[in-house]
Amino acid sequence: QVQLVESGGGLVQAGGSLRLSCVASASMFSFNAMGWYRQAPGKQRELVASITRGGSTIYADSVKGRFTISRDNAKNTVYLQMNSLKPVDAAVYYCKAITSPYREVWGQGTPVTVSS
Repeated sequence: QVQLVESGGGLVQAGGSLRLSCVASASMFSFNAMGWYRQAPGKQRELVASITRGGSTIYADSVKGRFTISRDNAKNTVYLQMNSLKPVDAAVYYCKAITSPYREVWGQGTPVTVSS
């Protein structure tokens, strides 16, 4: 069974940057898509960014121009580069993979705290 492990979260000042990593335990070549989601306390989990096997990307409006999702298939890793962080970006960030055949796999999450 595929497992995802996120890392890179932490405490950063507003305006700072963080890069999150999500390492898959299996080859990503068979993954249809991977994505980053976040969930702040008391709020629903929301999509931040996703990337398909072909490299197409989607971003939430709130992060466009600040966050970049990328994938390195050779390292079975997907990244989320987060720049110009704001306090509203604080949340637990989760990695998700959509495999083939279809199944959704989630990581355990990595917390991001942004101080003002």
